[in-house]
Amino acid sequence: MLEKSLEKSKTPNNLNNFNLPTFFIKLGACLIILSSVLFLIAFHPLIFSELKYILLKPNRSAKIVIEQPTVTNDKKSQKHYLKPVDTDFGIVIPKIGANSSVIPNVSPYDSKIYQPALVKGVAHAEGTVFPGQIGNTFLFSHSSVNIYDANRYNAVFYLLRKLDKDDVFYLIYQKNIYKYKVFDKKITEASDINYLNANAKKNQATLMTCWPPGTTLKRLVVLGELVEQ
Repeated sequence: MLEKSLEKSKTPNNLNNFNLPTFFIKLGACLIILSSVLFLIAFHPLIFSELKYILLKPNRSAKIVIEQPTVTNDKKSQKHYLKPVDTDFGIVIPKIGANSSVIPNVSPYDSKIYQPALVKGVAHAEGTVFPGQIGNTFLFSHSSVNIYDANRYNAVFYLLRKLDKDDVFYLIYQKNIYKYKVFDKKITEASDINYLNANAKKNQATLMTCWPPGTTLKRLVVLGELVEQ
């Protein structure tokens, strides 16, 4: 009996073997891994855009064409041409490698309307003019109410901040190409709608996205003037 009692006293006790510091270390490691995965899921469009910009170096001097020439098989020559993904209504920004469809006449005030539109491309604000017309063509890429959707919807204009004065972008409308030159860039309050309602007396285009990327705190606005069509 005494020997059995001694043996029983030597049997490991799970509670006694529980190492509290080790448990918290493992828990912390799991939380770090989980948060890293969630971060990548939420912000992978931004990370991908930055890496693509750095590694691939978009061709800023590419000529925008409705139909890419087929007179040569020289791949280097073909790289000098860039065809818009949408020739009915699209936007091309060579400096940041942006090439997207534009969804016309989208309400910028109703999220139930503009969020589905932004899944397909950049939105053209309802009530503003179309390229080639006197006035302000307003294009936007809003974020949504949550971080995951905000990054997914906002991806086209992620690198808009890299545009500087005298950089160019192109709007394509009904197979016509309109070239704009940037003359101003500003960060505004989310409640500022002056740029949306701007009744420009010249051919102007306004590009807007949320700032910082993935949030709805402020707005980044890029203003361009038509210089060639």
